[in-house]
Amino acid sequence: MKNNDSEVSVDNLYDVKTHAPGPAGRLPLQADWLRDTASGNVFGWSQAAAMGWSPDELGKDEYLILSTQGGIRAPDGSPIALGYHTGHWEVGLLAQAAAEEIKQYNAIPFAGFVSDPCDGRTQGTTGMMDSLAYRNDAATVLRRLIRSLPTRRGVLGIGDKGLPAMMMALAAQKSLPCVIVPGGVTLIPEQGEDAGKIQSLGARFAHGLLTLEEASELACRVCASPGGGCQFLGTAATSQVVAEALGFAVTHSALAPSGQPIWLDLARRSARALIEMESQKKTMSDILTEDSLHNAMVTHAAFGGSTNLLMHIPAIAYAAQLPRPTVEDWIRINRATPRLVDVMPNGPTGYGTVQVFLAGGVPEVMLHLRDLGLLRLNAQTVNGITLGESLGEWEQGERRQKLRQRLKSLDDIDPDDVIMNPAKARERGLTGTITFLTGNLAPQGAIIKSTAIDPSVVDADGVYRKIGPARVFTNERAAIAAVKGLNEHPVKAGDVILLIGCGPMGTGMEETYQLTAALRYLPEGKNIALITDARFSGVSTGACIGHVGPEALAGGPLGRVRDGDIIQIVVDRVNLSGRIDLVGEGDKRFDADEGARILATRSPHPDV
Repeated sequence: MKNNDSEVSVDNLYDVKTHAPGPAGRLPLQADWLRDTASGNVFGWSQAAAMGWSPDELGKDEYLILSTQGGIRAPDGSPIALGYHTGHWEVGLLAQAAAEEIKQYNAIPFAGFVSDPCDGRTQGTTGMMDSLAYRNDAATVLRRLIRSLPTRRGVLGIGDKGLPAMMMALAAQKSLPCVIVPGGVTLIPEQGEDAGKIQSLGARFAHGLLTLEEASELACRVCASPGGGCQFLGTAATSQVVAEALGFAVTHSALAPSGQPIWLDLARRSARALIEMESQKKTMSDILTEDSLHNAMVTHAAFGGSTNLLMHIPAIAYAAQLPRPTVEDWIRINRATPRLVDVMPNGPTGYGTVQVFLAGGVPEVMLHLRDLGLLRLNAQTVNGITLGESLGEWEQGERRQKLRQRLKSLDDIDPDDVIMNPAKARERGLTGTITFLTGNLAPQGAIIKSTAIDPSVVDADGVYRKIGPARVFTNERAAIAAVKGLNEHPVKAGDVILLIGCGPMGTGMEETYQLTAALRYLPEGKNIALITDARFSGVSTGACIGHVGPEALAGGPLGRVRDGDIIQIVVDRVNLSGRIDLVGEGDKRFDADEGARILATRSPHPDV
């Protein structure tokens, strides 16, 4: 009799063994080493032999590959157990390619995994409360895994959504060579919507903008290939860009299409770079410097990257024992750096991340930044040469020419329309990426990706101005219900949504993308603003202001606003400055100073 789920018969199911002969051969022990080394080093070889490594091959250099792999794939790629998201579904293939390359160099690869969650999967759920906390926890575990293999000569870190944690962990390895391998991106569906727009399906369906059948088909095909991060420049994709701009990843590795030969090749190139770094005795202290941080911040601004990197880059700097960028640093860099990339979600056309890769990706953008004198070209990179030398090689290389031609022949897109020179970017209306706001609602500041405000609601002088009544919510569920029109008092055009009590002390500084996605894709959404002490997904756009400080639960004035209060928003997209203020209650109007005094006399919102 056979078990339906296996080839094991009932008769031999209980044929349990207690002994085995063990691996054949002998460990290459040397007398002096055996006498002096830690017992763990010897037992480590015993375990390597037990796992099938030839005993004769032990004693060589060892390298650790860490990744955020998730799910269980069959050899043909079909799922045995699903991962949390496409971003980590295929990264095991990158690890395998890197390991095979390390073996070719007569060295021994080890591999470990710390998987990562999906912000898209947890939007609007309690799972989102763990998103930011995961970063710090994962970085700690990754650092412990590195220390737990004390014989490693270097570390390769592979990831997508978990890249900030991976970069933090590897940045702390000041005495080791380390290389980041970006996890790549998924492809764009031939017909349908991108992974950003699709997350507004519920809101659009609630407003009768599409049928249930249409929603079902669109949602099924949106992730057009099984692996890689989303097609837009969200937090995961921006993290890939920042890793490369830091000099932490090999040239033109960010945003590669997952599963394709050029994607696997970057794993092999990265493995070679790691081994070469070790031979040159270069470590993270050589790569991660104040100059490389500067380059990453400039490149982030030129791409129009996710505002979440304003938290992640300082965390990486702290891990590397470097000074953390200040608000003044971010303001200075964003005012000096033009946005040059037309990518989803920022527009104006909104190309996919894989198309940005074909247009030249990070090194192509950095060529323009180099010509503007905005980069520190002497920064070292994991390529074994300086940033300036790496860009020179890219500029003259065959890879650049062939891939840019491929974009034109495949999609009929001019690569210079995707990654623009500064003059064309100005002509197309691209503005600086991030504006830091102040005001009586944000004494410690707030952030808006001002480049992503719908141009049709911006005045001719480049300033977004809005005055409207507050709609105050203390949880995202109530807010999205009002946006969908599912309660007695739906949000309407002209309103200013205030989502309060959702900062770090409240819900772990959750992302609120289901709100910002709805506002982006509902007809009247551009005429509604959002202010919150929470944060946003990197794909968020519109008049959405986050990171307000102090947060409501810390006594911030945002927590003293009531429904119907009059809020004024001014965002200067040219000079990257602005304010958010309480300027009225009921029929009474007053200036910002009087608004601050009124807020100071109020008690916190009763639901906070």
